[in-house]
Amino acid sequence: MSLTKKQKDSIKEKLYSVLRNKFKDYKPETTSMPFHTRLLGKDRMALFSFIHSLNTNFGTAIFEPLAIELGKDRFKVIKKQEISKNIITSESQIIIQNIMDDLRSANKRPNKDEEIKLIKKVCRVGEIKKIKPSKIDIYIEDYDNNIYLIDLKTAKPNKGEFQNYKRTLLEWTATALYFNNENNVHSMIGIPYNPYDPKPYERWTLAGMLDLEKELKVAEELWNFLGGDNVYNDILKCFEEVGLEMRKEIDEYFSNFLYKDKG
Repeated sequence: MSLTKKQKDSIKEKLYSVLRNKFKDYKPETTSMPFHTRLLGKDRMALFSFIHSLNTNFGTAIFEPLAIELGKDRFKVIKKQEISKNIITSESQIIIQNIMDDLRSANKRPNKDEEIKLIKKVCRVGEIKKIKPSKIDIYIEDYDNNIYLIDLKTAKPNKGEFQNYKRTLLEWTATALYFNNENNVHSMIGIPYNPYDPKPYERWTLAGMLDLEKELKVAEELWNFLGGDNVYNDILKCFEEVGLEMRKEIDEYFSNFLYKDKG
């Protein structure tokens, strides 16, 4: 399955818009780096700063809207920045804590199917608790009674952060099941690209905390899940075409920094 022309055009228009709006609003960092600047030039330092600034909101500005565009015709519901449910039972919290303790001590390996079964048994048992809701980056309902809760993360999260990520995934599962335990709930981490490419993503670093088959989708796995088989290369092609078409515009924009505040 390939992207349709309409999808490609929509993706490219979004990229044009994001970059041009960023050019309009962008102000280089004020931190003085005199050695770097004199060695590399103001234009290259401005480009470096721009890339860093763009990276901070790449997920919300580009990846999340891209996910919605890809999935809107495939799924019953697909939304970004959906607020998670905030009700959980005391028994669910106990089960989640037990799961986390077992994983941290390496007494058990992560097994999402088994973890969901344990949570499902108690998702409406015990005292009702209110917890602080968090934002689900991508929320999906398909036509087969499945709910997908996807947390998009940077390409190389810190290994220690995955303990917090795991707890969040379990809590999302418990709160979703509290409201509808007839659904199949799938909570997972989505990583938009593989920084180790062409080598495989270093999944082994996450093996002790995440069920790698059920809770992690990286690069092609993520985008092909959202848009259909083999769309990943089409997406990269869209990015490449926009970069080529805007090359002169980008070069001209950063060349302006050569002539500002010389020194």
